[in-house]
Amino acid sequence: MTKPRTGQAPPKLGRDEFHLRFVGSFKDPAFDVAQEAIAKIEEIAWDNYSHSHKAPFTAKAGPAFADPDYDLSDEWRATHDKLLAAEARQKDPATTSRVLLICGSARNDGSCPGEMSKTFRLTQLAQQVLESAGIEVDLLDLSLLTSDYERHIHPCKACASTAMPLCHWPCSCYPNHAQRQVNDWMADIYEQWTAAHAVIILTPVYWYQTPSVLKLMIDRLVCADGGNPDPTTTSGKNAEKAKAVEMAGWSYPKHLAGRAYGVVVHGDVAGIEGVRRGLCDWLDWMGLIDAGAHSKLDRYIGYYESYAESHETLDHDHAMQEEVKNVAKAVAAAVVELRANRLSVPDKNLQQPRPK
Repeated sequence: MTKPRTGQAPPKLGRDEFHLRFVGSFKDPAFDVAQEAIAKIEEIAWDNYSHSHKAPFTAKAGPAFADPDYDLSDEWRATHDKLLAAEARQKDPATTSRVLLICGSARNDGSCPGEMSKTFRLTQLAQQVLESAGIEVDLLDLSLLTSDYERHIHPCKACASTAMPLCHWPCSCYPNHAQRQVNDWMADIYEQWTAAHAVIILTPVYWYQTPSVLKLMIDRLVCADGGNPDPTTTSGKNAEKAKAVEMAGWSYPKHLAGRAYGVVVHGDVAGIEGVRRGLCDWLDWMGLIDAGAHSKLDRYIGYYESYAESHETLDHDHAMQEEVKNVAKAVAAAVVELRANRLSVPDKNLQQPRPK
């Protein structure tokens, strides 16, 4: 049996260090009148942390799962049930076509930049095209991570690299109440991806890469590509059991495969082609289908020109605006073909000899 390798994680925080971290949220003098109440809450939080109360609300999994007696998190089950319902709606031919638009910029005028992002403006152009085609649009603006109170996408913990069955669909790493890793936006984002017939990602380039807000979402979608829909098979996060399940044979289910996609990448100096290729390669790997050559766009807006005037530059770049509209038009056309079972996927019946 392959054993998990251990020894990296540090010991739990001591009481004094826990106190310093906990009270860091209450430094504003406005909290001074509530110090006694905060101290009581801290004691409860310390007890939860020291006793690892990750999932305080559980119920027996029931007959739909491999281990009916496993104490399954109520919060995980709620997300799981939402995904089942979203998948049923997505596959129902009577429902209106739906496209998920993702604005991948971290900028908005409600946070430090004081100005909306060009990516958001491009997203609005795509939205107008899709809605004029009778398609429902679900807008996911990832910049809200920088401006909304207590909105988080917590980082991926890479459970898949221990064993793929340890990575649950949807992710069961969060919420972790013991470590105050709560308000995880991904529970809603999984539902948005599942309900969509197509996805369009629009993003700027940050230092030759996607913005961190977008990369956080991408990493947390690993569970959609090979993830385990039944946490009871691994008794939650039992690494040794997960390794045994994988070694016995794992099918690597692609939970989002078959949806169409488009990508828009823009920059001002460098990196647009690499980011566009990386995003398209990732979406191809997950089994999504590109909507043709016009659905994959990378362009510079104001190449080596001033940041201060970049919105004005976009105002005058009518060709760029039309190209973004073409991405949306290509995806809209692909959705029609997809839902009529006419979208060409020549290799769809080939068997992957090395799934992972």
